[in-house]
Amino acid sequence: LERVGYTLKAFPSAEQALEEIRDGETVDAVVSDVRMPGMDGYELLRNVRAERPNLPFLLVTAYADVEDAVSALQEGADDYLTKPVQMQELRKRVQLQLDRRVLSDENRRLRQRLEKHFGFEGIVGHSPAMEELIDRLKVVAPTRSTVLIVGESGTGKELVANALHENSTRSDGPFVAINCGAIPGEILESELFGHEKGAFTGAHQRRIGLIERASGGTLFLDEISELSTDLQVKLLRVLEERSIVRVGDSTQIPVDFRLVAATNRNLEKWVAEGRFRQDLFYRLKVVTLTIPPLRERRGDIPLFAQHFLETFNTELDRQVRGVHPAVLNALKRHSWPGNVRELRNLFETMVLFSHSDEIVLEDLPSDYRTAVEDVPQIESAVWQPRPMAEIEREAILRTVDHTGGHRAKAAELLGIGLRTLQRKLKDYGVISGKNGVDEGDE
Repeated sequence: LERVGYTLKAFPSAEQALEEIRDGETVDAVVSDVRMPGMDGYELLRNVRAERPNLPFLLVTAYADVEDAVSALQEGADDYLTKPVQMQELRKRVQLQLDRRVLSDENRRLRQRLEKHFGFEGIVGHSPAMEELIDRLKVVAPTRSTVLIVGESGTGKELVANALHENSTRSDGPFVAINCGAIPGEILESELFGHEKGAFTGAHQRRIGLIERASGGTLFLDEISELSTDLQVKLLRVLEERSIVRVGDSTQIPVDFRLVAATNRNLEKWVAEGRFRQDLFYRLKVVTLTIPPLRERRGDIPLFAQHFLETFNTELDRQVRGVHPAVLNALKRHSWPGNVRELRNLFETMVLFSHSDEIVLEDLPSDYRTAVEDVPQIESAVWQPRPMAEIEREAILRTVDHTGGHRAKAAELLGIGLRTLQRKLKDYGVISGKNGVDEGDE
């Protein structure tokens, strides 16, 4: 092993080898005999697994029989060798285990990145609406229920769909996504259902459709409102029969997938207008998840700012460490017609072209600065020390006044719960009723 570049440490006993591993020494693989005085190879293996579960471990046995080999593997060994050991075989087996470990470590890192991006923690937001959304996600994700995600363009519907998949029992299966509004209807049918060779002009070979590819996993149909009436009927049949027929064929092919659909339309209105099938609509809305637009959760903008800073510092190899408060104030006043997608694109541009370690007003495009420039500047006053309770009271009352008495919005801006705000207002004598809720309070 040393001849081909490995660094070796040899020990006369399993006890000494285990002590070395427990001391935190860097060890990439263990090769051990089975029969030794004191602790044998199996006991060493069990102790190493307790300390380092993923450490490659090869056992060497003098008995070349199936029973001993099976015992070694059942005890948790990654591989075994029989005496007399062939040197080329030893090198080959050790290298194979080290390669597997590198691949396993890389897969684990990728899985952690995937979970961070598509797990529940990847959904940014502490506003009441987002906390409710995440709570519902945690309940519905492990089930087989069909989910309809509703939200404006750019709110992150595909991110939520991915989180549903990654936290489901189907996470090891495929996640197949398609934007129904981005593909012409005559092509979309073939994309969804697949086709046989010769089914139409240009069909030179069989094509497996996306529904079939999603079997065992999740099918995400974004902008499902854009499906033609004919495709709506065919999708409804798939959901009822759990089978498909490829274009140009008559064979029923069983499929097993979880459907997650999304739309930025008011499907109930479309059903009333005859633009979307009522029976399909009720098939889709078993569970409905609504993503609020960014303008209704401006209190989450600082969280998004930090998230996008970290994202684009990594992607663009930059070192922007923060965002000036004046920038955050400007962003909170923007109307955000493009929602989170617009904010994400803005931060990519600002991080890329920033000339310092902080995003400042000069980094903002002019149309984003206009909102802050139009706000009258309040003249500074001499600071007078006051009790914290008095400062809190003033902040709460001014914020409620700023929102025109809209308590839910005021609570979001203040970063407190609605009931907490109502209790404070009751204490201040502003409102009355149980828990500070007037009869007409929403």
